[in-house]
Amino acid sequence: MTADPTDAEVIERSRHEPELFSLIFDRYYARIHRYVSSRLGPSAADDVAADTFLAAFDQRRRYDLTRPEANAWLFGIATNLIGRHRRSEVRRYRAMARMDVRDDGDSHDEKIAERVSAERMQPRLAAALADLSKHDRDVLLLVACGQLTYDEVARALGIPAGTVGSRLNRARKRLRTTLGKEMNIHG
Repeated sequence: MTADPTDAEVIERSRHEPELFSLIFDRYYARIHRYVSSRLGPSAADDVAADTFLAAFDQRRRYDLTRPEANAWLFGIATNLIGRHRRSEVRRYRAMARMDVRDDGDSHDEKIAERVSAERMQPRLAAALADLSKHDRDVLLLVACGQLTYDEVARALGIPAGTVGSRLNRARKRLRTTLGKEMNIHG
């Protein structure tokens, strides 16, 4: 194996040397965990992130070795596992939407003002996310939280890149409508 092997090379070798799959875990666990935590909360993130890598390990013989990076593949597995927790994700967003955010009136620093503004936005954003369709929410959060490109989202979800664009556009429009001008969603 080369000094810095591609993910495909690691996965291919792990078919005969299973312990090598730990390199994939080391490369991606933090990103997958952060993504799952943003969707389901920290209490579920450990289990779902671990399950993502167990599923990937079990499916490694089916990995498309023409893809040098496993990023989209792993985020696709994580998103599918999140789908099993969909009700808890929506409940989490609805609970966040009901949160009471108080203004302490003592903020004089610009950072504090920004933080209070973000905290006030959080319940409305959570409610808006809960109201999106699961497909639109998956695409939006893979881009926003997973930081995947359109092509990576397409591979992760097994959909055409054009569908990614239309779902993302629809989700952004809905959020803009729901949240108004308080939130700037780049697009």
